[in-house]
Amino acid sequence: MVTTAIILAGGLGTRLKIVNPILPKPLAPINGRPFLEYLFDYWISQGISKFILSIGYQSQSIIDHFDQNYRGASIEYVVENSPLGTGGGLLLSATGLSEPFLVLNGDTFFEVDLKDLSSFHDKNKSEWTISLFRTDNSQRYMPIEISSDGIIIKIKETNKQTSYLSNGGVYLINPSVIKNLYKHANKKISLEDVLLPESFSTGVHLYGLECFGDFIDIGIPEDYYRAKKILS
Repeated sequence: MVTTAIILAGGLGTRLKIVNPILPKPLAPINGRPFLEYLFDYWISQGISKFILSIGYQSQSIIDHFDQNYRGASIEYVVENSPLGTGGGLLLSATGLSEPFLVLNGDTFFEVDLKDLSSFHDKNKSEWTISLFRTDNSQRYMPIEISSDGIIIKIKETNKQTSYLSNGGVYLINPSVIKNLYKHANKKISLEDVLLPESFSTGVHLYGLECFGDFIDIGIPEDYYRAKKILS
């Protein structure tokens, strides 16, 4: 059973400054509550009991707000002394983990059933499973192609279809995958643009599972306002 989730929340939130000029993105208010609380609430309901927050920008404000515990779940903080990107933040936070764990983006909410994701991961002996959603916005989201049984066969390929599968930013990862990436530790690096393609090219067992729940990326004002209608 998966009980630990890393949340990558160290970004500057530059695109959201127009509507959230002061607070870090994870604390951006949605209907009067910080966005991060919605993430916590949802994943606690799915069985997560430990969160590791990778934070950088205005890290102390996040620590002050949540402290070490939220609704029975423990919270640990890994503070980036300088920006490390999503990949660097992941490598720093995953040190010492010995069981499969979730990785979440601190500015994305994706309604994924953890039980289904874990079952799919285990059944296929996957080392890294990516939750996928269907979109037609090729300007924002990276196309991912999977086989009929979920094996990822193409990443970042041009896709001319009006609708395609893309990375939803919810990952289930085995610790063995991270060990093979530690050469990038303490470097500013992207999970999506470097660590994922490198793992794909070196033969890591990568699978994708299409999920059908709500997907929200509050990184831009348009979706930030949409989140207020979906999250409650």
